[in-house]
Amino acid sequence: MAGVSTHVLNITTGRPIGGMHIELYDVSTSPPTLLTDNRSNADGRTDKMMLTPDATKVGTYELRFHVNEVFKAPDALSEVATVRFSIFDPAQHYHVPMLCSPWFFSTYRGS
Repeated sequence: MAGVSTHVLNITTGRPIGGMHIELYDVSTSPPTLLTDNRSNADGRTDKMMLTPDATKVGTYELRFHVNEVFKAPDALSEVATVRFSIFDPAQHYHVPMLCSPWFFSTYRGS
């Protein structure tokens, strides 16, 4: 299955984060084009793919995770955690999870 998917986990508790606002932008345009605007469900995943297989093309994209809307920490590191990544083969699936807390975020290419 091709396309782009994601999920978010609270690194402090190890639990999924529901209700996080997540956007996907095509950053090859100026200004960047908003492609998808989602919220994570109770399992930390989005109910719909961030980018469907038929819409996936070679290019540079940016996922924006609105982390402090969830944590509401006055001393948070970032309001929005941004992950910029490239799609080289639109036939592949790109799963980009986010592990975060108010003071930390990390990602990797999942399966």
